[in-house]
Amino acid sequence: MNWASYAAFLGLVALLTLLPGPDTAVAIKNTLQGGRRRGGWCLFGISTASVVQSTAAAAGLGVLIVTVEPLFLTIKYVGAAYLLFLAVQALRSARRGEYSDDTTPSGGSSSAVAGWRQGFISNICNPKVIAFYLAVLPQFLGTEPTLTAIAVYAVTFPLIGTAYLAVIIHGVHRAREVFTRRRIRRTMDAVTGAALVAFGLRLATE
Repeated sequence: MNWASYAAFLGLVALLTLLPGPDTAVAIKNTLQGGRRRGGWCLFGISTASVVQSTAAAAGLGVLIVTVEPLFLTIKYVGAAYLLFLAVQALRSARRGEYSDDTTPSGGSSSAVAGWRQGFISNICNPKVIAFYLAVLPQFLGTEPTLTAIAVYAVTFPLIGTAYLAVIIHGVHRAREVFTRRRIRRTMDAVTGAALVAFGLRLATE
């Protein structure tokens, strides 16, 4: 395990994590809708998908996905369509502006499942994550990586991304009483919806 290379990889991952992406938009959307509990389940879905993607890439399965064009395009367009579906929901909510005055986070297993599902699908259907691992991991792992090195590199990106989104979800939840005011909520829904449209179109056209 080359710790100097790992430190460089860690810095690169930290910088990439700070760039806004679909995961951030979906996490904020779910936290606004159901509070920290639903936001946490959304984060769990994102983290689960991220671990699956990173492990697949580290194990070599990612090569299959990016080299078999029909499979790659299917994942890509399903992911783009799902982001656009979530965008339509947010924009429709912003247009209607019909919100409950109750700022108590909604609970229940259905809310948790919905949060997890949205987080998981939005992340697992983003083939750019596997493409990133295929382009970056070999440069840091070298030609004969150990199982320990593969495992450490595979979980680094999901762990850092999870920690970053956890901070965002906590902040949004703490300020939820402000964000759930009708005018601000409509603005947040509109901004989130527009961001999801942009991410979905970019994923579909790149």
